[in-house]
Amino acid sequence: MAPVAVFVGVMGAGKSTIGAAVAAELGVAFADTDAIIEDRAGKPIPDIFVEDGEPAFRDLERRTVAEALATFDGVLALGGGAILDEDTRKLLAGHTVVYLSVELTDAIKRVGLGAGRPLLAINPRATLRHLLDQRRPLYLEVATHTVATDGRAEAETTAEVLTLLRR
Repeated sequence: MAPVAVFVGVMGAGKSTIGAAVAAELGVAFADTDAIIEDRAGKPIPDIFVEDGEPAFRDLERRTVAEALATFDGVLALGGGAILDEDTRKLLAGHTVVYLSVELTDAIKRVGLGAGRPLLAINPRATLRHLLDQRRPLYLEVATHTVATDGRAEAETTAEVLTLLRR
């Protein structure tokens, strides 16, 4: 069992929105590892960061992603930082991975300037730029397909992803 597609990208790229739309079009379930983590921890991710620390969050994320990749057969969205873990990147090999790319201006429009985003608590614009620069090579490393989302409507991006998945 394996996901039909796995979505990766920085916060604001549209992983949850486009992933859910693609799942609906394909008639399969959608899951977001961040939502699974929050459900299991019994608290929102920002609280996990504050109360338990980022290393504890990343460990929970690593285990949740590994389990989902092995047991979930719908469309799966990973948290933006999941690909930082080398073992997670190795596990993604052989899966259909869709990297939704987004540039700084559109990402900021979509996520705002940090509300509910623990990594954006201080100097959100500079931090988001750093995250984009740091993570882009890792997203590209794991990607089967790369789809730019800047300035595009959800329906247009969803249609492009579906075309790529149906090839």
